Amino acid sequence: MSHHDAFTRALLSPDLACPDGLFSSNGADPASRFVVYRNNVHSALINALVTAYPVTLQLVAEEFFRAMACLFVQACPPTSPLISEYGGAFAAFIQDFEPAASVPYLADVARLERLRVRAYHAADATPMDRQAILLALQAETELGSLRLQLHPSLATLDSAYAIVGIWAAHQSEEATTDFNPWHAQSALVLRQGLSVNVFAIDPATVAFINHLNQGAELETAVEYALDVSAEFDLHQSLNLLINHDVITHLHTKQKGSP
Repeated sequence: MSHHDAFTRALLSPDLACPDGLFSSNGADPASRFVVYRNNVHSALINALVTAYPVTLQLVAEEFFRAMACLFVQACPPTSPLISEYGGAFAAFIQDFEPAASVPYLADVARLERLRVRAYHAADATPMDRQAILLALQAETELGSLRLQLHPSLATLDSAYAIVGIWAAHQSEEATTDFNPWHAQSALVLRQGLSVNVFAIDPATVAFINHLNQGAELETAVEYALDVSAEFDLHQSLNLLINHDVITHLHTKQKGSP
């Protein structure tokens, strides 16, 4: 094992001793200095999770959350130098974390909060002018073959629980709590300007948006949505995307040369 690997293992495992070969330039005990450094690293990673998952924390209280986060830090060390990317596997960890089983929707709330972090840090993209989109849709003779390019921040999430309602109920003291947390709900997450928004949408709209994001033509995306629900409303879904500046490009079908 290299010195680097030994240092990394000891840094993330509180039970391991200070690795060999360390020294202090001022003569201080390297083992005690290493313990302080290790504590600071753990605290920084746990605090990063606290910042990224505020509602998840509120649902289980801070003491439980920090204890769970501490175990996650030991099991899942960072793989990126960007602290904003740390915690991508936290929801999956929570899903398998038996002490959290009494809050069955906790993992899905964490998934929603991770999507919000990713949306905030997603690449910028200039949305199309809303009026230009409407005019293009009206003028297009082969509407079904259109491909809609959507903003990089956009993401969806299906859940067996009312994740949008649960998340919204923790945004302010005045937020409504009049909802059934056991009611299945789907979420749409997107960034508009610098604001990350969360909306409750139906599963058919999720299917529609997901297939558009995968490059499907408009007609194909509608077919997948109708497979989910015969009540899918194309007009309502397009209005949602247009009014929240999600559409960045409209790609028409290229006609072959004669």
